[in-house]
Amino acid sequence: MSTIRITKQFSFETGHALYGYDGKCRNVHGHSYKLHVTVIGKPITDNTNVKFGMVIDFSDLKKIVKTKIVDVFDHATVFNKNTPHVELAKELQDRGHSVLLVDYQPTSEMMLIDFAEIIQTELPSHIQLHSLKLQETDSSYAQWFASDNN
Repeated sequence: MSTIRITKQFSFETGHALYGYDGKCRNVHGHSYKLHVTVIGKPITDNTNVKFGMVIDFSDLKKIVKTKIVDVFDHATVFNKNTPHVELAKELQDRGHSVLLVDYQPTSEMMLIDFAEIIQTELPSHIQLHSLKLQETDSSYAQWFASDNN
């Protein structure tokens, strides 16, 4: 049976600030992110299986990514918890805002590394994460490939 890659796209709105950065992104701002998740595997060959012919049901992939990433990051503001931004984060949380404090600088690149780790732990053993693409603007995106990270 052939190996197939399938991709599902997700959208979410997230704010962030890059502490110590020398440009405009040091200010709190937001993006309309598009996350493309590509997995790889062989279609199910058991014709008695309700998922016959599928690598993974798109709805199963959606459940993983929506629950673990989209629902967490959507309309949240992300800060590196190891910077003075924690003071701003506390103020926002006290005012009822959704804030995520992460161990990394919240760039698209570092978010992808985080997302890859999360998704890989949730996928069924016969499905592998192939690649991720996180589009930050219409003309800018970062990519992660499993083949680059073995």
